[in-house]
Amino acid sequence: MRQDTLVSLLGGRRGAFDATAPLVVFVLTWLATGESIAWAASASLASAAAIAAVRLAQRQRPRAVVLGLLSVAVAALIVLYTGRAQDILLPRIVSNAASALVWAGFIVFRRPLLGLIVGGLLGQRTQWRLDPALLRAYSLASWIWVAMYAFRVAVLTPFWNADSDDLAVIGGGVAQVLLSWPLLVLCLAASGWVMKASLPKHHPGLRHPVVPAGTQEPEKTPS
Repeated sequence: MRQDTLVSLLGGRRGAFDATAPLVVFVLTWLATGESIAWAASASLASAAAIAAVRLAQRQRPRAVVLGLLSVAVAALIVLYTGRAQDILLPRIVSNAASALVWAGFIVFRRPLLGLIVGGLLGQRTQWRLDPALLRAYSLASWIWVAMYAFRVAVLTPFWNADSDDLAVIGGGVAQVLLSWPLLVLCLAASGWVMKASLPKHHPGLRHPVVPAGTQEPEKTPS
């Protein structure tokens, strides 16, 4: 399986741009207008709407486009309501914390999301779950993604809590850019290495689950 396929499914470079561009616009407008939250929030929302229009014209998934626009709208409403420019980071902190919990929960229930994603791409459905070695490899590698989301929360939260508006907004904006595409690539490389290292030496790989004798995938009950 090509790594760029998995990156694309998990957001990819385009997704990282779509997520960070409105924040960059917010920061630049906030500085250019003498720290006007109203102008910054409006410019951020306008940039998100423009990006959404372009993605829809490119026939991107409408649901993903709408959710991206909605997240920017929520962030804009929060800063307008609280009057704190650093609250532009709050939705990102909450969403990353939620993602970390979701990924961890799926691992605990022996359905690691990385396995579900890769298995879906390879057309295996849940057959990989019958292979103890693959299940273990996907579980260990999924913890890397939990760590990535948790790391984002750990980095962004101090900026959000900072007493200095300049440090909070500018520093938080720069941190968010660095924590998007570059961190995603690093996470993908690390999780790929963990999966490869955790599989037994003679295992045929992700494309070929080794199902123990006498084990078969549960069949759906006819309705």
